Amino acid sequence: MSQFNESSRVSILPGVQGSCRAGRWLGFAISRQFAAQQELRPPVSSAGRLLVVIVGLVLALALSSHVLAQAPSAGARDVRELVSKHLTLLTDLPAGDDVDALPELFDQAFPQWCEYFGVDPAKHADWHVRACLMRTPERFAAAGLLPASVPEFRSGYALGDAVWCRDQASPYYRRHLLLHEGTHAFMHSLLGGVGASWYAEGIAELMATHSLVDGRLTLNVFPKSRDDFSKWGRIEIVATETAAGRAMSLPRVMAYDPKVDGENEWYGWCWALAAMLDHDPRTRDQFRRVPKLVESPHFDAGVAKLFGADWSRLAADWQVFSATIDYDYDFARMRVDFASGKSLAKDGAQVQVAADRGWQSSGVKLEAGKSYRVRAQGRYQVAREPRVWWCEPGGVTIRYYRGQPLGILLGVVYVGDAQANATNDWAAPQPLGLGGVIKPDRSGTLYLRVNDAPDSLADNAGLIDVEITGEL
Repeated sequence: MSQFNESSRVSILPGVQGSCRAGRWLGFAISRQFAAQQELRPPVSSAGRLLVVIVGLVLALALSSHVLAQAPSAGARDVRELVSKHLTLLTDLPAGDDVDALPELFDQAFPQWCEYFGVDPAKHADWHVRACLMRTPERFAAAGLLPASVPEFRSGYALGDAVWCRDQASPYYRRHLLLHEGTHAFMHSLLGGVGASWYAEGIAELMATHSLVDGRLTLNVFPKSRDDFSKWGRIEIVATETAAGRAMSLPRVMAYDPKVDGENEWYGWCWALAAMLDHDPRTRDQFRRVPKLVESPHFDAGVAKLFGADWSRLAADWQVFSATIDYDYDFARMRVDFASGKSLAKDGAQVQVAADRGWQSSGVKLEAGKSYRVRAQGRYQVAREPRVWWCEPGGVTIRYYRGQPLGILLGVVYVGDAQANATNDWAAPQPLGLGGVIKPDRSGTLYLRVNDAPDSLADNAGLIDVEITGEL
């Protein structure tokens, strides 16, 4: 059954009429964008504001006249128009459920954007976006629907209330891209800005990451499995880059500049930071106040002030999250309670490690250049379906996670200065198993955990007894 809402309208876009409409649309979008930029600058006089309006109208009329003067394009006759309350979609893709449902799904996104960003939907009931979904961009350019004034883009581009999207290789990612650019349009139109680049792209990715069940769209979900998010790949980007020693620190992600850094891989980093801040219960409330800062010229300073004393800890949280990121991430069980260790006593230390938690402080500080012996014992559960899987610190070798046996004891020496140190200490844990030697090249606190996926900790149970002794 088609998910396309029968109240939406479908038509074939005539050449001249479509070109004229495109000119007025782009002119209006540019005038809106120009006016929005002026709002971020110092106040101007009434005459100045009038000039802004006049310039915008002249741009709109000039573009409309230019496009109208063009000869009717045969390409425009191959473009369909699909209309719903909040979206007019122009596309050269053939009719089908996945495409024709997009305007109605966009309408479902609108109240969710309003709720997240604190916008009254009743006051903006007439908000409307015009979007081009293009299999052949040249066809849209020839029809005047993709003017030369729109810069080159790889996937999508938003300008005021106008959006352009190249077609994508999967229905999920096609929807995702439209929702991503729709988030930009919503923020520009109704919030007056998008904040710094890391936030603009991170929040657009966050709100575009969605589920679709029985025709019902839900924005801002944390992906549960790769299968439902075909061609998305944000988690893979962060995990692969971190494993290769190219992890991005929190300050580096926040310094993202699309003119210098490009776009594609950075979407993964920006999404991951926004997802951590929004889905972690400890930071969610502060992060959801960030939209009030999007017009501020001191955006990043305002964000840091929102988090207050928690800001320094976030750099460490970010390192752990980016090093352990995976589908269906269990934020509560993966939360790290950072506790600096003390120098090891002469008779060593005895600690316990819970099998159902992420990294846990041993309370022991290891000195650079010294060797320490770690011994572990215990029997604990690492799964309960289809039956209980029992495990010892050496791990279960019939199943592996990230190259190590499931349930094996892992260790990391965390230096404890994530702000100043770009090295991600959590990215390459040392397998300890039943026993091992640690000789750190930097002094830091020893953290321990069992090797398991972040979505599989809930069915673990039991404790590991760990003994740490001094230099051999």
